[in-house]
Amino acid sequence: MNVRVGSRIGGKSGRSGELLAQKLQQEGITNPRVLQAIARSPRHIFVPEILAHKAYDNTALPIGQGQTISQPYIVAKMSELLLKDGMPDSILEIGTGSGYQTSILAQLTAKVYSVERIKSLQFQAKRKLQSMDLHNISMKHGDGWKGWQSKAPFQAIIVTAAPSEVPQALLAQLADGGRLVIPVGEDTQILKVITRHGDDFSEQQVEAVRFVPLVPGAVQ
Repeated sequence: MNVRVGSRIGGKSGRSGELLAQKLQQEGITNPRVLQAIARSPRHIFVPEILAHKAYDNTALPIGQGQTISQPYIVAKMSELLLKDGMPDSILEIGTGSGYQTSILAQLTAKVYSVERIKSLQFQAKRKLQSMDLHNISMKHGDGWKGWQSKAPFQAIIVTAAPSEVPQALLAQLADGGRLVIPVGEDTQILKVITRHGDDFSEQQVEAVRFVPLVPGAVQ
């Protein structure tokens, strides 16, 4: 399968995103909707201008405030894992960060709810997502460990920073049959998929990863 798309969201057609999607396909990403979203998304607007020349490399990059924009492979992999059992009507994202993962999710579902603990990062991400004409995203400044109770339950939850253990609030906000994709651990981190079955949960370990810590609380 080759990735073939039209114009990018919020910008002119270009090859950089398409080439990145093709590279990720070669590395094992197979979901065509995820690959198309990667191909259409202008990753360069989500990185500092001084690093724009590296925007379409398959690597994580610093975005300030001690945070990073995740490696595109990880963004695609986590998105693909969320969609494994079908298309969720809504997705809760814990850790808006640069907004790049948010932009991918917004192309995959009807509604994205995104929580960010650092107010300045949330403000910057909101402006960039609006420039892409993505309007199915609701954003909240708050503690990601607590999720977004008033909007629960969620069919899918994705966490883009690593807690030392799975937050109980996120498990409680997961709908029956829903999937939580989350990196867990401190020195050693494992990407996990947790599925809810009534009051029980099953867990799949996917691969070793490296994320910034999921810090409790919220800051300006």
